[in-house]
Amino acid sequence: MSTEPTFQTTLSKFLNSLTARNLSEKTIIAYRTDLRQLFTWLVENDLSVTTPGQITRTHIIEYLAYLSLQGRSGVTRARKLASIREYFKFLGYEDLVPTSPAQHIAMPKKERKSRVFLRVDEYMKLLNAAAGHSRDYAILQVFLQTALRVSELAGLEKDDVDLDAGTLIVRSTTGKGKKERTIYLEKKATQALRAYYVDRDRLQARLRTYDEHVFLNYMGEGLSTRGVMDIVEKYRKLAGIIKKFSCHSLRHTCATYKAAKGYQPNEISNLLGHERDTTSLIYVHMARDAQKLMQQTSL
Repeated sequence: MSTEPTFQTTLSKFLNSLTARNLSEKTIIAYRTDLRQLFTWLVENDLSVTTPGQITRTHIIEYLAYLSLQGRSGVTRARKLASIREYFKFLGYEDLVPTSPAQHIAMPKKERKSRVFLRVDEYMKLLNAAAGHSRDYAILQVFLQTALRVSELAGLEKDDVDLDAGTLIVRSTTGKGKKERTIYLEKKATQALRAYYVDRDRLQARLRTYDEHVFLNYMGEGLSTRGVMDIVEKYRKLAGIIKKFSCHSLRHTCATYKAAKGYQPNEISNLLGHERDTTSLIYVHMARDAQKLMQQTSL
């Protein structure tokens, strides 16, 4: 006498199939967690459902709605629906269910990841916190004045910077091939770099090192991207800024305030190293919020 397959037996078979496909343990655990949560919700909300074949499209839609009410993001709900789809696809291949109840359910819309930028008072606190350290202060000023990526800043060499001309050449390896762009330095960044170079020269003379990177660690070697990230996080804490932000947030901050000061999308695109001006249009919209926050002090 045949019996209907249970949640547990079908889940075990499904997970074994994932193992056979050589999926990572982390991925398999995610599938198992997502499906067990669905089964738990079904048991708590509809006692008549005891096998996978009894799960309907309505059940899955109601489960996704429940997750939404619990505050789960669109990204999370989309992942869970993807797990449910894969599970029922497997059951279909095994002839354990006639059709998949998840087949025609629309994927939850994923939220656009917000771009974080600092208010004027926040970036001033950040700069003030680093004012006693010439290298770190220069790093923050360069970020806020040039919108460099962290890898670009860490990769800067002295020959890339012309303080007399007030220019900085960025040699980026992101995207397709190597590219260069020239950024004009404003007075604050130029002054910060001049002050840092005095201390930088003293460090190299003392250690007898000849690394050409602009920003050096205490051993006289070029700072790593991780080292730059740690510096930014250090001054976020020292400045007492609760908002979480990263080196990339400083890039957003620069671009946003440039847009607020009237820079056109093509100018922002050149600053950021974007291939298309449309990519930089987001900063024009962000600038509307920034204009409300701008005070007398400006970037």
